[in-house]
Amino acid sequence: MIPGWGLLLVSLAYVGALFAIAWFGDRYRTYPANDRMRPVVYSLALAVYCSSWTFYGAVGTAARDGAAYLPIYLGPMLLFLFGMPFLERLVRVAKRHNVTSIADLIASRFGKSSRLAAAITLVALTAAVPYVALQLKAVAMSIQVLTGAADSGSTGPWFADSALYVAVMLALFAILFGTRGVDAAEHHPGMMLAIAVESLVKLLAFVAVGAFALIALGGPLEFAPAARSLSSGGETSAGFLTQAAIALTAIFCLPRQFQVGVVECTDPRDLSKARWMFPLYLAIVSLVVVPIAALGLAIAEPGTSPDSYVLWLPLNAGHEWLALLAYVGGFSAATGMVIVVCVALATMISNDLLLPLVWRLRTERPPSRRDTTSLVLWMRRAAIVGVLTLAFAYYRGVPSAPSLASIGLLAFAAVAQFAPTLIAALYWPRASRAGVLGGLITGYAIWLYTLLLPSLLAIDGEPPAWIRDGPWGVAFLAPQALFGWTAPDVLTHGVFWSLFANVGMLVLLSARFRPSLGAQLQAAAFLCRLQPFSSRRRTGGERGTRRFPAARPSAT
Repeated sequence: MIPGWGLLLVSLAYVGALFAIAWFGDRYRTYPANDRMRPVVYSLALAVYCSSWTFYGAVGTAARDGAAYLPIYLGPMLLFLFGMPFLERLVRVAKRHNVTSIADLIASRFGKSSRLAAAITLVALTAAVPYVALQLKAVAMSIQVLTGAADSGSTGPWFADSALYVAVMLALFAILFGTRGVDAAEHHPGMMLAIAVESLVKLLAFVAVGAFALIALGGPLEFAPAARSLSSGGETSAGFLTQAAIALTAIFCLPRQFQVGVVECTDPRDLSKARWMFPLYLAIVSLVVVPIAALGLAIAEPGTSPDSYVLWLPLNAGHEWLALLAYVGGFSAATGMVIVVCVALATMISNDLLLPLVWRLRTERPPSRRDTTSLVLWMRRAAIVGVLTLAFAYYRGVPSAPSLASIGLLAFAAVAQFAPTLIAALYWPRASRAGVLGGLITGYAIWLYTLLLPSLLAIDGEPPAWIRDGPWGVAFLAPQALFGWTAPDVLTHGVFWSLFANVGMLVLLSARFRPSLGAQLQAAAFLCRLQPFSSRRRTGGERGTRRFPAARPSAT
């Protein structure tokens, strides 16, 4: 076992190293100015997608359900391999309009609607809180495994919970390197460089544990039988395609992925390298999962959580140094995700919720630019603290989630509600603000009713009677058998009905309420045909500049 004070020192040292890397990136801005380094850093930063759900939860899912862990990697890989035209268009449109968040892009497309931006922000916040809580849960679990402490869950005092101190450290980092300015076109090179380094650290740690597991299984010759036993150790989830689909949408709908992949992209040409680097990263991770899960099933003691195999296996073999490396990798996976999502949500909350409210309440003369800048920065800092506080409260108050993967899938299903809106914003001229807002609200309400509420109200894994039988005994309205249809699994049921209602309302209300002339003019800038970029490498005279080709109006 590793003493708790040792883990605390390692955590502080790691966060201190991240501070140094981020400070160096902000101070010297080496990464954005280097044409060779920039695409690599961008591609690695995209791997913030691999949170502690990947590091711990994928192994747990593989041990319980075999190949059911694969859709979370398969969806993003398919998007980057075959959906690059969509991603390139999304990035280039965002660069042209200097968007700061997914809410900013959608609101700008549909008449700069503050109501639409506020609705998107609230949906993103609701989805992000359980996901951030997942990271805190994973870090707390890893500390319990390595120190041998009993799993106190939410029974111990909150001020003694290790997750609280992790949240404080991450809040400090996000505030220092994510709220340094309010310029709409501002990037965070230090944060991006730190996230790229974190991606390397967690990959190295995960591969090291995977190599140990492969050797313990008897080497490559014994790997195939172990893999076959793993695939038959549990049933593949009936929602394989559903999980792959929502994982695909998560790459451009999750606030943190939109922040890294779209807002922080200084040159859309970097997508060409990310097209193969990011899927390669995911492929390596998905392969490494197999030997770890197989070894865990073979030798783990009864009662050992499959989510903890990455830590338990090296610790059980007496390799404390490898267990410590695995802890650093898991800690890195959690911190990277939390930092980026806090920065992204802080921007959305300040710009789309708090600032409009302040302007409505002010009665005196407009403040100066300096006062406005200070106000926005403090709003973003308060938002970061608020998000982490809500996540910690969720982690303490809802401890009965069966696995890390269940929380992650819940968040993916929520942000999937943005996908119809984004696609309509980039490709459908007749989409209207009323249709987008109505579709988003309807889809979110059904997600809340069919997925979130049953998860929150389940006590010790048992949902209330009305969840099973329907409110007032009306089976037709049962959250997990809505309108009399029982899907193969709960996730598929909730995702189907929420997206069906979302798209249906989007189409119906857009047909009923046509866009105004002003909205049509605003939409023209988003729907114009974009000329392809030249593949010629930039020369020294162009270094450090961002040049985007002029738009050419389409025939429509």
